[in-house]
Amino acid sequence: MRELLVATSNKGKLSEMLTILAGVPFTILTLADVNAGGDVSEIGETLEENAILKAKTYGARTGKLTIAEDTGLEVDFLNGGPGIRTARYAEGSDDDRNQKLLRELQNVPKEERGAQFRTVAALYNPETGEVRTSEGVCRGSIASGEKGKQGFGYSPVFFVDELGKMMAELDAETRNSISHRGKALTKMRDVLLADFV
Repeated sequence: MRELLVATSNKGKLSEMLTILAGVPFTILTLADVNAGGDVSEIGETLEENAILKAKTYGARTGKLTIAEDTGLEVDFLNGGPGIRTARYAEGSDDDRNQKLLRELQNVPKEERGAQFRTVAALYNPETGEVRTSEGVCRGSIASGEKGKQGFGYSPVFFVDELGKMMAELDAETRNSISHRGKALTKMRDVLLADFV
């Protein structure tokens, strides 16, 4: 069976990616299973550039078909920020980043708190040098406080409009069916099944 490297060191992302890709006819490997060198610096200027950079670097290091992704939270009031700097928005923990975001939007009215999560996934084939990408978006808004214990990152402050709940209140199956990462990786799953099986 062909091997597929799922290249992320973020435990929350890895769990979601493995769940969405479950059942594909590949032997799934993670960075813990291979000698992939150190982390890849995200020096791209877009989510797509960073996703491709990670997929190509890890794929070249290991010689394996590799999937990677990059995700950004794009807040309307912050002109699309923090965007590609989402993970580096504030030093410290997820909670530190959430608290900074809530402070920045403290006096912003509800109708101006629109936001979206956007994920770009990249698949790199080291045998051909080909790169394929897919994108997923989940619209919502930033709440005035944290709620929910599911998920990770900005999930406790992201209100999913279509479900009327915080992202962190959704069980994994529901979250993966509507989330930015779920949408991007479901499209990439289709690419894998159509072109690599």
